[in-house]
Amino acid sequence: MSGVYEADIYLDARPTYPADWYSKLAALSHHHHLAWDAGTGNGQAAIGIAEHYERVVATDVSETMLNLGKPHPKVTYHHTPPSMTDDEMVNLIGGGEENSVDLITVATAVHWFDLPRFYAIANRLLRKPGGIIAVWSYNTDMVVSPEFDSVMTRFNEETMPYYKFPECQHFLSGYKTLPFPFESVGLGSEGKPMELEMKRTVSFEGFLRMLRSWSAVGAAKEKGVDLLSENAVKELETAWGGSELVRTIVYKTFMLAGTVKN
Repeated sequence: MSGVYEADIYLDARPTYPADWYSKLAALSHHHHLAWDAGTGNGQAAIGIAEHYERVVATDVSETMLNLGKPHPKVTYHHTPPSMTDDEMVNLIGGGEENSVDLITVATAVHWFDLPRFYAIANRLLRKPGGIIAVWSYNTDMVVSPEFDSVMTRFNEETMPYYKFPECQHFLSGYKTLPFPFESVGLGSEGKPMELEMKRTVSFEGFLRMLRSWSAVGAAKEKGVDLLSENAVKELETAWGGSELVRTIVYKTFMLAGTVKN
């Protein structure tokens, strides 16, 4: 995760992943003993997974985010700095056992990862056969109303110079460019992610908090550029219909899921 995020704002503003996603993934894995949620943040996905698995190991490189982790009897949170070796990761997550994890999930984070290294660890840990890995995210593509959507399109164009590349290319492309060297299980495949939708009902102030949590907005601010200036906020607010109006945002979401190739 980018260091420009403010963790409390990030967690307050972001949408919630639908519970049926976890049910679909759980139905695909042959066993339900152990799951690993990588890049867990505050544990939103880990908590959802815990409804279907006996134990969930939730990891993140950010101690700040982990400190906001939601307690759950089946979930254990662990700080995993980049300095950890692959063997240390296997020991932490699988108790030293390869071929032991039934489900690996990464929610709105895998584009920040060292992908070759992460996939190598995932291949070691996933149960064979029957272990499932799933990654998903959403980006700046959303629908509110025709008037607001046109204003947001212009805002998105202004944010583009401040995204970190190449990592954000995967995110902005809807994971169509994301390497995913796993056998498809019917929920997207490399180059062809499954397209989903995720809804969140918020006031304009809630939406504005989400915009402030975007990595590009934070990166621009560090360079002395305020993408959410008073004028920009006023234009967005007017198109929204006023600061007190509650609207439903439809986020365009994308998922890739698979199993270890033979």
